[in-house]
Amino acid sequence: MVLRLFEIFLLILSIVLFIILILLIKKVFSLRETIEDLRFKKRSQSVKYGQLTEQFIPFIESFPYDPQQFRFLGNPIDGVLFDESSIIFCEFKTASSQLNQKQKKIKQLVENKRIKWLEFRVD
Repeated sequence: MVLRLFEIFLLILSIVLFIILILLIKKVFSLRETIEDLRFKKRSQSVKYGQLTEQFIPFIESFPYDPQQFRFLGNPIDGVLFDESSIIFCEFKTASSQLNQKQKKIKQLVENKRIKWLEFRVD
C-alpha cells in the first residue's frame, strides 16, 4: 500500500514538473522574442538618431566649413560641400558607426579621382 502511494506521488510529481518545464520553456521563448524586439527597436532608434544628427552637424561650431555651402543629400552620402577652392563629399558618423560598402566605394572613387562632370541639356 505504501509503495503504491509512493508511485502515485512520483507520478503526480513528474506531471507537475513536466508542466512547470513546459511553462518555463514558453517563458524563455517569450523572453527571447522580447529581447529581439528590443534589439530591433534599439537599432532603429540608433539609425533615426544618426539621420537626425547628421542634418545638424554642419551647423555645430566645430564644423570646419561654412554650413551655408553644404547641401544635404542623405543617401548614399550625407552631402556635398561647395567650398571656394574645392568640392567636398561629406559623410557624418556618430559613435562607432562605420561606412557601409556603397560609401566605401564612393570614397574610393573620390580618392582615385574618378569624378566626372555632366552637362545634360533638354530642349
